[in-house]
Amino acid sequence: MIGEFQPSSILDAAGPFSNHIENLWWGYFIVLMTVFGIVMIVLLMALFKRRPPTADPDVIPNATAERRTLNAVSVSVVITAILLFGFLVSSVLTGKAIATVDDPTAVHIQVTGNQWWWDIQYQDSTPARMVRTANEIHVPVGRPVMLQLKSNDVIHSFWVPNLMGKRDLIPGKDVNTLLLQVDQAGTYRGQCAEFCGHEHAKMAFFLVAQSPQEFESWMNDQRRPAVDPTGNEAQTGQHIFLTTTCVMCHQIRVTIAAASTGPDLTHIAGRLRLASGTLSNTPQNLGDWINHAQQIKPGAKMPSHRLSSDDLNAVVAYLETLK
Repeated sequence: MIGEFQPSSILDAAGPFSNHIENLWWGYFIVLMTVFGIVMIVLLMALFKRRPPTADPDVIPNATAERRTLNAVSVSVVITAILLFGFLVSSVLTGKAIATVDDPTAVHIQVTGNQWWWDIQYQDSTPARMVRTANEIHVPVGRPVMLQLKSNDVIHSFWVPNLMGKRDLIPGKDVNTLLLQVDQAGTYRGQCAEFCGHEHAKMAFFLVAQSPQEFESWMNDQRRPAVDPTGNEAQTGQHIFLTTTCVMCHQIRVTIAAASTGPDLTHIAGRLRLASGTLSNTPQNLGDWINHAQQIKPGAKMPSHRLSSDDLNAVVAYLETLK
């Protein structure tokens, strides 16, 4: 369910591609633990069978013992080669199974990495039906999703452990792609998996898997423009927002705020978290983020605004209407 985060683990696969990765991991684990157990048993046997030292050690090797040792080493080398070849084959087969191949039924989403947040754009042949949000990806259960990944600044890496292996976003390079599918409804935490600067650890996102009907309902809600507030405080907050530096970075559709440097705020009140997963989306945290962004996330492009208490409450009241 939305808001109830699933544990982040490659061993808790929630889709067909992550199942392949999980099976590969368990295969490696079982084989390697078996080898480790055998080595430990042989080592213990050697320790218990160790002969006491003698003043006059044998200088002529025992031919039978030498032959047994040679046979044991030869068999070990052969088994090792077979195991390594098996690892190679299983890895190649897993890579082939999860290879990115476009699917005509897939939802196409463009994900852009920024220091330190994620810009999410749902592609559509009709521009008016395209959706832009931030740090939160909604997908339908059981349907392929094609992600087009790119970076605006440094190398980032997109990773949702429950769903797929990581994929890098490299600036100046053609768009990288990643195909995934979620078979279990839930909210999955993702993370930038490549060190990208001071606030790398606070560059998270959330992938929300919903039923097809819930997904379409969410998409329709996101396509709706912002509604003008009705309360006096929220109207005051709208005026403050639209007459300050907020409009230089953010967009709220059907208002004069039309910038794209920062996240689109048209439906910010409906998101799970703020500041790329750093804070829960509550009025208190929203106010703290507006006035103390540089204390919460030093180095972020969001400045600390230092609004008065009345102005801050008014802006928060306005943003809380944007659902």
